[in-house]
Amino acid sequence: MLQTLDHVYTNLKKKFTSSIEGSHKDGLELSIVVQVDKIIDVLMYLRDQKDMKFKQLTDLCAVDYLGTTHVSRKSRFDVVYHLLSYRYNMRIRVKVYLNEGEMISSCANVFSAANWYEREAWDLYGIQFADHPDLRRILTDYDFDGHPLRKDFPLSGFVEPLYDSEQKRVVTNPVNLPQEYRSFDMLSPWEGMTQDLRVHLPGDEKASGDSESESTGTKSATVGGK
Repeated sequence: MLQTLDHVYTNLKKKFTSSIEGSHKDGLELSIVVQVDKIIDVLMYLRDQKDMKFKQLTDLCAVDYLGTTHVSRKSRFDVVYHLLSYRYNMRIRVKVYLNEGEMISSCANVFSAANWYEREAWDLYGIQFADHPDLRRILTDYDFDGHPLRKDFPLSGFVEPLYDSEQKRVVTNPVNLPQEYRSFDMLSPWEGMTQDLRVHLPGDEKASGDSESESTGTKSATVGGK
């Protein structure tokens, strides 16, 4: 029997009528939004149903929407699960909306691959997974301050590592910038001069679109000369 994503969504909607908050299908991609307290039930259902068999968690990640102006968005974070069914060659994306400080259940007992994925989401975004067997940092140092992929994390960070020749080891010190952060408009001095003084410089015809006509005229003159 050939299974389709429409079949998967229909069965999910029947099983979890009030727990599916939204869905979107684009070609061979199906995304569904699940209530946070039903994520484990939905994942186990997708994994164990004989006509689905989504037995592989290919990725688990988070997204920070801090500062978004979309009127329909009420939560800051998305936790996204990407599942693969080897049996039926289908993929599905399961999303959960989370607010700041809200906790979500760990699915490490459902998919063993989720162990390190959830540690990464905790390390980089600060997403807390309840009942995780070993929720600690995986990419940054254990004494790292903050979560670097959050939108409110400063670009310069809080500390910088450097080698201390006296202590003969790497130490971390607070970031000390020699000047204030500046935003550049990427306007070169030459471009500024041509705009303010309207001075014609060699090569300006490339920007004005006259290069093609000039090259055509030169070519014609050359051919005529021959």
